[in-house]
Amino acid sequence: MDSLRIGVPSKGRLAELAAELLKDAGLHFRRQERSLFARCKELPVDITFLRTEDIPVLCAEGAIDMGITGSDLIAESQAEVERRLDLGVGQCKLSICVPDDAPYTSPKQLAGKRIATSFPNNTAAYLRQHGATAHLVNLNGSVESMIALGVADAIVDLVETGSTLAANRLKILTDIGSYQTVLIQNGRKRMTETADRVVRRLEGVVIARAYSLLEYNVPRAKLAEAESITPGFRSPTVSALEDPSWCAVRAMVKRSEVIQIMEKLEALGAGAILETEIKNCRL
Repeated sequence: MDSLRIGVPSKGRLAELAAELLKDAGLHFRRQERSLFARCKELPVDITFLRTEDIPVLCAEGAIDMGITGSDLIAESQAEVERRLDLGVGQCKLSICVPDDAPYTSPKQLAGKRIATSFPNNTAAYLRQHGATAHLVNLNGSVESMIALGVADAIVDLVETGSTLAANRLKILTDIGSYQTVLIQNGRKRMTETADRVVRRLEGVVIARAYSLLEYNVPRAKLAEAESITPGFRSPTVSALEDPSWCAVRAMVKRSEVIQIMEKLEALGAGAILETEIKNCRL
């Protein structure tokens, strides 16, 4: 039976994130030690384990039908693929970083300087936009120590929290772009129905992770105000309680705003406020 081929990172943090996403979307597979392939139980889908940076190119070339990778790697490889879904994980920025005591205030001042990076294409394109040409030192992996080693005057690297920069006495001069983990598909769109089912399943997980289900009781006289605080995805669910002067409300709220919303509801006079995690959904 023909199968849809999905490429995922073979190791590292992104490999863990991809495996967890697929599992939550009902795509279960078991990877044998050092195996390059695994078959999903529920759908005609084969998982292929690849180097993260190779996934955009292999998807564009048709070796795999879909892939989970970083949008930074798509931009760097300049691979022609369709971005089907932002997966809401692995957010980071690609930044130009310089020593804490460096006098640079703009990218243009880096003209003629040495810049160490694993993203030469993105870096060169950004510098051209700012009228600068630099000597790029193309390296794989971590580049934070290259300034201390005298290899470069600046670096361009992915930044998540900034703690590594602080440890190396570096600061961000400017951000080149923001990136995250994405699901891509090649232009041939083989096995379209299966591919769309995979996208829809993953979409349900991504949305669910961004929201919580909030339940609370509120005086009916305050219902309109409560609904303005928790309007829900389309509208909240309102149920009558035994006490006619009270009602129960259920609504999806952004997980990042749950604490502030609970405080507003409490100040309004609501009670029995409960947050429930949403594992999956269809909206």
